[in-house]
Amino acid sequence: MSTRELHPSGLQVGLSRGRDGSPAEHGVSDSAPAARLRLIIDRHYDFVWRTVRHFGVDDASAEDAVQQVLCILARRLAQVAPGAEMAFLFSSAVRVASDARRAARRRPMTDATDIDAIEVAMPSPEELLDQRSARDVLASVIEAMPTDLRAVFVLFEIEELTLTQIARLVGIPAGTAASRLRRARDAFQAIVRRMQAKGAHRGTVGGP
Repeated sequence: MSTRELHPSGLQVGLSRGRDGSPAEHGVSDSAPAARLRLIIDRHYDFVWRTVRHFGVDDASAEDAVQQVLCILARRLAQVAPGAEMAFLFSSAVRVASDARRAARRRPMTDATDIDAIEVAMPSPEELLDQRSARDVLASVIEAMPTDLRAVFVLFEIEELTLTQIARLVGIPAGTAASRLRRARDAFQAIVRRMQAKGAHRGTVGGP
């Protein structure tokens, strides 16, 4: 037989019963893995939520995407080495976000037409990173960046991880992480300038 347990965060962790009637979490018969799972969720739930949002999952679908990531964690917990939990969650969140975008038939904005379609008053690049009010615009700019650059940019500029931590998390050499960060910053500035220029053009055309 099986039951469902609702985690305080909202995750429904599947529990199965062993032959002695005790809970077995995805085949695990003792309580230590269950306690570890709960600890990981408590520590990293918000990080997973932000990751799926940064990688293109809309707000309405973010919760479902997070649940998928955490269910993957629950199924594969025994394979996740201590200390590697965040890296596992990040890579899983990126994959789930990619699947969610495809399922919703959404595509990342990578060409001029998509970027130019955003009709907003553009803050400066510095304001985008500093002002909470610019979050939606920031999300649009980030979504227009190539995925490999986006990962390093988000982890460094928004999550405020070090390059060493990012390299470990993404599974790349530290030098590669630094190179991608430089390219990501250049791409970020270029996208913002294009959006600003398009906004200024619209203002000129639509003016008196």
